[in-house]
Amino acid sequence: MGNGRTAVAAGALSSVIVGASVPVTGMLRDYPLLTGQAMRYALGGVVLLGWVVARGGRLPVPGRRDWLPLVGLVATGMLGFNACVLYAQRYAEPGFVAAVLGASPLVLALVAPLAAGRRPAGAAVVGAVAVVGGVVLLSGGGSWHGPGLLLALLTMAGEASFTLFAVGVVRRLGGVAVATWCCLVAAVAGAALGTAVGGWRVPTAREGVALVVLGIVLTAVAFGLWYFAVARLGADRAGVLIGLMPVAGLVASVVLGAQALTGVTVAGAAAVAVGCVVGLRGRAADVDRPPVTAPEPSPAGAER
Repeated sequence: MGNGRTAVAAGALSSVIVGASVPVTGMLRDYPLLTGQAMRYALGGVVLLGWVVARGGRLPVPGRRDWLPLVGLVATGMLGFNACVLYAQRYAEPGFVAAVLGASPLVLALVAPLAAGRRPAGAAVVGAVAVVGGVVLLSGGGSWHGPGLLLALLTMAGEASFTLFAVGVVRRLGGVAVATWCCLVAAVAGAALGTAVGGWRVPTAREGVALVVLGIVLTAVAFGLWYFAVARLGADRAGVLIGLMPVAGLVASVVLGAQALTGVTVAGAAAVAVGCVVGLRGRAADVDRPPVTAPEPSPAGAER
């Protein structure tokens, strides 16, 4: 029970970090996308590797069957996801992109168990539906034109793939190892692609601060916590916690005075909360403990 609560807390904290980081991400709006991501992921990978070493562990080396899902995760759930988010907002309002992206918990609740050869859990599906409804209320919908819908759907697919591609590898290597390797692979791929497209330049002081914060907090901390949660809860149950991202974004916007709190947004946040409670009921199925060679962080045991 204690482990389950820790996993829920880890997944919730990860989602809150991602949702509240939107203002920081906006600080890199004018910085080259791919090389900026390469630097962020490189820093995140180094921090995670340092965490493993400091805990007296070792980083497991992926086997042959692990590399394909790791590369798929990086291509679709990291670099591809970031590119789709950027370009989708050129053809669709942010609220529309957020609403479509909010369907990813339902995708995880349905696809993850089917991929594992079991039926979707009713509680996870019902919870995910409530979360999706809450996210739609929070985002306010919106319109799109041209390829906006396709790009929004690709964004949602990228969000789901960030978890789906990792499930098997997390079982074999552990959450911290997966977070570390995907960051290192993304750093190399982003640097290679960014050299050809976008190029490099020295970041300003403001951009440098954003890169450091994103690399350490949004990448190393949030990725490690998320895969910790997935390893113990299962992708379908952990997926409902994604709904906390727009809730955290709402809170940050209200605190910063960028958005007013309305009855609709409160109702949306309440629906997300109810969905999380329902979706997390029961026990995770077909979830194996990660090997002891890959120490996992816990929110209580690390200064993050």
